[in-house]
Amino acid sequence: MTKLFRMAVAAVVFYTTVTGYVTLVTLILAVVIEVIALVNCLTQRAEAFPAVGPLSKNGWLAILLGAVLLTLLCGVAGTGPFSIFALAALAAAAVYLLDVRPALREATDGSGNW
Repeated sequence: MTKLFRMAVAAVVFYTTVTGYVTLVTLILAVVIEVIALVNCLTQRAEAFPAVGPLSKNGWLAILLGAVLLTLLCGVAGTGPFSIFALAALAAAAVYLLDVRPALREATDGSGNW
């Protein structure tokens, strides 16, 4: 009976450790994606933003900076990158990287590909 109990405890410890590492890696990846979007937004010219959408450069900077801070806050609070707020922040960064960034590149350089 004690061997079975030790195996059960070991399984719980293993599960907790693995989920902790997966959560940490996912949180780091989410923050890296959001920081890449923020840095890219910082390096773009402000005149190109009205040509590609209704939001200005300052609007996108506020959204992306808020996304980074919100994801970090969710990570510190212990909810991790799987909370609804962190997922919404990651979605905002993904919209910038997959929609706004190519449009900005096309408006400024004339080439739409990455």
